[in-house]
Amino acid sequence: MKKEANTIVNALKAKKLRVTPQRFAVYANLLQRSDHPTAEQILKDLNENVPTSSQATVYTALQALREVGLVREVLLEPGVCRYDANLEPHHHFHCPCCGVIEDIPWDTFQPLNLQRLRPGITPERYQVTVEGVCDRCQE
Repeated sequence: MKKEANTIVNALKAKKLRVTPQRFAVYANLLQRSDHPTAEQILKDLNENVPTSSQATVYTALQALREVGLVREVLLEPGVCRYDANLEPHHHFHCPCCGVIEDIPWDTFQPLNLQRLRPGITPERYQVTVEGVCDRCQE
């Protein structure tokens, strides 16, 4: 656990972020998850044992982490912002029935030919979102 804590502290410091208990807790929570939680889900997790975080604190920490590139927003549902600390290139699967979001390895699909986009568009990145029913919802 101490090694993980040092890794988190070093990541925050490397991005010139002041290491606060709130930023540490939010980032640590995201690093151990793969479910792309909302801010509300993170808040619930952080306050599960001892209620100490507020919604505003979690949003402020997430905004700071996003601005320096330690987390990214995942927008797959209208009006729902989820967060992901996995910054490696990957795609997503989204089940609209239960809302689950799962990572899909980047090399699952052949690279897209972005040269066929109309002139004047300069792509910077892309990701594929696969929508469908997950195995739990099919049962």
